[in-house]
Amino acid sequence: MDEAQPMRALVTGAAGGMGRATCLELLSEARRRGQALHVAAAGSRASPALDALVAELRAAGASASAHVADLSDPAACARLGKEAVQSCGGLDAFYSVAGMLQPAPLATLALADWQRVFDIDVRATWLLAQAVYPALRASRGCIVAVASVSAIHPFPGLGAYSPAKAALVMLCRQLAQEWAADGIRVNTVSPGLVHTPLTEAVYADADLRQRREAVVPLHRIGNAEDVARALVRLTSPDFSYATGIDLRLDGGLCDRVLATVPGRPAAATQGQPA
Repeated sequence: MDEAQPMRALVTGAAGGMGRATCLELLSEARRRGQALHVAAAGSRASPALDALVAELRAAGASASAHVADLSDPAACARLGKEAVQSCGGLDAFYSVAGMLQPAPLATLALADWQRVFDIDVRATWLLAQAVYPALRASRGCIVAVASVSAIHPFPGLGAYSPAKAALVMLCRQLAQEWAADGIRVNTVSPGLVHTPLTEAVYADADLRQRREAVVPLHRIGNAEDVARALVRLTSPDFSYATGIDLRLDGGLCDRVLATVPGRPAAATQGQPA
């Protein structure tokens, strides 16, 4: 993307958590690069949080518009893509942040719940990508989607979530290959344990938070801003040669599996070369 040109972005899941943080990170990045910013901030429903975000972006000098779309509805995805391109005057980046999970073991998970998770966590990204493809081709823009470490490590009890996130990663790799000739880059970010409004109830339990921090090699829980910084950097000129990658953002959690195996050499348990 040409730094002299405005940054025009569609962000789903913008009302809170990672989506809101992404919009604010875009604002910081645009200021740093001396760019104007146009943001189409999308939520699943009209809300004071979405309105407040748009007001905050506008107060900071950005052009911002609020959009509402049920991403489980194919027609709504097509409409949102069209609205975003119109309101921004084109598009340079699509940040697919919205997602959902429906906890349940697969043995009892309802078919409707399985379908809704896949509709929102996978199909919506594809349909929105289709809708904004002409604009991204014109700008040689980017797509980045929020996946999860659950895409590579099954999380028992989360039902369709791990399969859906795995499908999302492969969808984006497929798009990266098919659209590379158009100059469109497509990547994913896979967060690990992250404190957002959706996980607030988990981390409100101080003991549980401490136990989770203990299993993360960096000994802290991630936050929405950690993820937002990664999303925005992946669409910046700094990563102009990166496409089809999945950036794991987990504080080292996924590589810790062998550290949990009993009977490791004593020197290794003391942090010394084994």
